[in-house]
Formats: sequence, C-alpha cells, structure tokens
Amino acid sequence: MKRSQINAALKEMESVCAREHCYLPPFCAFSPEKWAALGHEYDEIRDCMLGWDITDFGTGEFEKTGFSLITLRNGSKAEPEKYPKVYAEKLLYLKEGQRCPNHFHWYKTEDIINRGGGNVLIRVYNSLPNEEMDFLSDVTVHVDGRVFTVPAGAQVRLTPGESLSVTRGLYHDFTVEPGTGAVLLGEVSQCNDDVNDNRFNPPVGRFPAIDEDEAPYRLLCNEYPPAR
Repeated sequence: MKRSQINAALKEMESVCAREHCYLPPFCAFSPEKWAALGHEYDEIRDCMLGWDITDFGTGEFEKTGFSLITLRNGSKAEPEKYPKVYAEKLLYLKEGQRCPNHFHWYKTEDIINRGGGNVLIRVYNSLPNEEMDFLSDVTVHVDGRVFTVPAGAQVRLTPGESLSVTRGLYHDFTVEPGTGAVLLGEVSQCNDDVNDNRFNPPVGRFPAIDEDEAPYRLLCNEYPPAR
C-alpha cells in the first residue's frame, strides 16, 4: 500500500470525524516528529497499539478490501498487571465498495455499532470444531437486545444506531450497503490483539506492506519509535 494512499485515507477519516463532531484524543494528532521525541509516559499507546490503523490486509486493493480505523482505548491480555483495562474501543470508517475480510476471534467478543452514515451489512457463519466455516447451520444473532436466527451466510443490515454482538468463533465480514453512503462504525470489545486474535478465512495479512512514496502524515499504530 502506498504511503500516499494511507495519508489520504487518514486525512479523510479525520475530516469525517470532525464533520460528525466525533472528537479524537490528542495522540491521534501527533506528528511523526513528535513521536520521535516522546518518552515512556506514552508506553500505553505504543504497547497497546492505540491510534491509527489504515489497512488493505496485504491485498494491494484498498478501495475493495480494506478500511480505516482508530483504536481509542485498549488493555493488554498479555500484560494485564501493567495495562489492566479489560475492554477496547475503536472507530472504523468504510466507503462504498470497501470490505472487511471474513474472520473470527478466538478471544475477543465485540459489538459492532453503526454510528452514522450509510447502512452496514455484516455476513455471519458459525465455525466448526476444526475452525472452518459452517455453511449449513443457522446462526443466532444478537442485535440491540433482540435475539433471532438467520441462515448461514446471511447479511445482517445495521442502520445508523443499530449494533450486532459478535461472539467468539463467529465468522463475520462486513461492507457498506450499496447506495447508502460511507459509514462510521464503532467497536466495543474485550481487549483487542490484532497480532494474535484474528482467524481470517481465506488467510490474508493484517497490516500492509508500505511503499514510502511520500512522508508519513501520521504514524500507524504498529510504527511508533521506541521511547526516548
């Protein structure tokens, strides 16, 4: 993925958040130069991978497979004594035509919330004991306190304000419903670990390889330099 694409996507999400009066924490505005000068007082941001995350999942097709997100808060399952938060929160931004690849989480349970804009379509499958997708069994879904079943592979539509609970082992992908416009999503979950807690099917990468065709506007959450 080109750095120029990352910069453009990041600036677009900044603009959307400002337009929607969705205010971001100060560290989201730190420049690469500022990060190079910061000390250990910001270790929680570094170690828990808070901040910007623009990804094409290694596909090279950001406009089709990929989206923009920010991790606003997070604890650490690996270091709970140091970072005791048992929860995480993210913002996600998808444009029409973009898609998050199919995956499940071994550890994390999450709610995906449509915060505004268009409609999001979340496709769901159960997983089998061997961790492959179950193409046959109905899926029990939880949407804002309502529990119901849908066929395997059905897409659950979330309009602005609605949310879906995603349990461990539930395969899901999501995209914007065509014709409804870009969508700003929220995610509230247990501690997030994007390095170890995503089972993609079929396999894809999680973070992009970057072609440095211009200087970074902001650093991504996996790019912070060590503390001074």
